[in-house]
Amino acid sequence: MIDLHITTGPQWVHAVLSDFDTFLLDHAACERKASAMAMTFVVRYPDRDKIHEPMIVLAREELAHFHRVFRLCMERGLRFSRDQKDPYVNALLKLTRHGRDAEFVDRLVMAGVVEARGHERFGHIANALDPGPLKSFYAEITQSEARHAEIFIELAREYGEADEIDARLAYFLEQEAAIVARLPARPALH
Repeated sequence: MIDLHITTGPQWVHAVLSDFDTFLLDHAACERKASAMAMTFVVRYPDRDKIHEPMIVLAREELAHFHRVFRLCMERGLRFSRDQKDPYVNALLKLTRHGRDAEFVDRLVMAGVVEARGHERFGHIANALDPGPLKSFYAEITQSEARHAEIFIELAREYGEADEIDARLAYFLEQEAAIVARLPARPALH
């Protein structure tokens, strides 16, 4: 598992639990975007055969997660609104290099870091919830995020030199920690 350089503080967990409905809506949006992002890899890089099967499987899993969170939202009578920009993801995207090959590797590494953060944060939520179906769901999601993080880094290693991937992972982890440190705690995954 990717070792994040900063841990999420209890103020974030408090913000989520204080407005769980808003968190659920954000979580649904994140799952839908994650599914679309995985398919974007397939469409944007048709010549990278080794990513197709894992990205299609990942896209389907993320879409299934979206469907489950969608159902939770509907059970609570929540309404979706237009997507909000994700300051965390947008800040990370600005760090990707230009050039098709460099950007490809950076996006894989970045996605691995994002999934690692999801693993950590969903784990906090699972630990904070009372026993029941919701706690079980978030425990399950936590494990999925760990697998997804590993998939992205493994795929990056298929297409980049080990030293390059290690350096880019270290860079993104350092930058990600700075981004997390300056973002306010809010009822959103990021």
